[in-house]
Amino acid sequence: MKDIAESVRAWHRDGRSFAVATVVRVSGSAPRGPGAALAVSADGEAVGSVSGGCVEAAVYELCRAAIGSGQALLERFGYSDEDAFAAGLTCGGVLDVFVQPIVPGSDPAIDAAIASLASGTPLALARAVAGPPDLVGAAVAVTADGHHGGLGGYAALERAVAAQARAMLDTGRTGEVVLGPAGTPCDDTGPGTATFFVEAYVPPPRMIVFGAIDFAAAVAGIGTFLGYHVTVCDARPVFATRRRFPDADEVVVDWPHRYLDTQLDRIDGRTVLCVLTHDAKFDIPLLERALRLPVRYVGAMGSRRTHLEREARLREAGLGDAEIARLRSPIGLDLGARTPEETAVSVAAEIVAHRRGGSCLPLSATAGPIHHVTGRTHGDAFQPPGRPDDPDRPPVRHGLLAGARP
Repeated sequence: MKDIAESVRAWHRDGRSFAVATVVRVSGSAPRGPGAALAVSADGEAVGSVSGGCVEAAVYELCRAAIGSGQALLERFGYSDEDAFAAGLTCGGVLDVFVQPIVPGSDPAIDAAIASLASGTPLALARAVAGPPDLVGAAVAVTADGHHGGLGGYAALERAVAAQARAMLDTGRTGEVVLGPAGTPCDDTGPGTATFFVEAYVPPPRMIVFGAIDFAAAVAGIGTFLGYHVTVCDARPVFATRRRFPDADEVVVDWPHRYLDTQLDRIDGRTVLCVLTHDAKFDIPLLERALRLPVRYVGAMGSRRTHLEREARLREAGLGDAEIARLRSPIGLDLGARTPEETAVSVAAEIVAHRRGGSCLPLSATAGPIHHVTGRTHGDAFQPPGRPDDPDRPPVRHGLLAGARP
């Protein structure tokens, strides 16, 4: 709902009912991706788009009907040789659109999600888009330390989807999660399963790389690959240049500790700080501040001797054992890395393991589930029978999907 946030907030504030149609799955060629939304107010005003024009009129009418009935539904729009224009998507794609009526003040999860659009508070909204009829339309909204709303009598599902949504919030991902009756991940839509669409309302997590060296260029590149908003900072203008760091979102010329002091309102519990200068005049003032901030990860490059000297200086600066214990130094996992690129993989692996609670052991040496947080999300989400690469896929027209309310 980010694209339509201003109008939706105004309707909600004024107590006006409305409906939101959200693209929850795209197959083949389609104008807009999952998360695209169209909202229609009770008096007929429309904002946003789900298809760039292809099926807007049909979705508009579905929204109007949902406001009147008070029931959510999941609708498919697709291409068929017999009736392409009726299907709406002559480009050959398939859209699954979830239409949900919203009455301000009636659903704590929806209310919290709309509030987060105004405040900027990171939040993930999970809505049941298919499954048992009495579940479709139910929602859970999660923040870093709590959740709003609920799924009624589906306690196991509620716990499971809240955990999945929080994991997706952590990485800023949007997509589908399919769960069985006991809350376990599923690959199909058999009896008792439920499909949730999770939207993460959150800016990308930040990675700040201090030290404009060759290793920093590789770390910045892999940070971008992992979905971070990457900033490279160095006090030396000859090294901190856009040409040397093409993968970074920002390149800043400033003393590291001074720059960090200016970013206190832009960093949070997802922020990653990689200190690669291994120069005490830069490192110590920076780490003295960084280790006292509520960030996710602080790592510093250097030899073991450098680390011991650094640790002693930090104690002299007044840091205690708990603060120093937060420092990952020498930075990275022991992969035997030699090149900047291999070192970047080592650093990235430690960041992922720290975020996900990984053991850093080979999977072949461990037992139990491979994934600490399981489930399918956008990119590898489940597909119902008739997926585009299925040779037995029947022609698709728009119509109600099984499990949604009529």
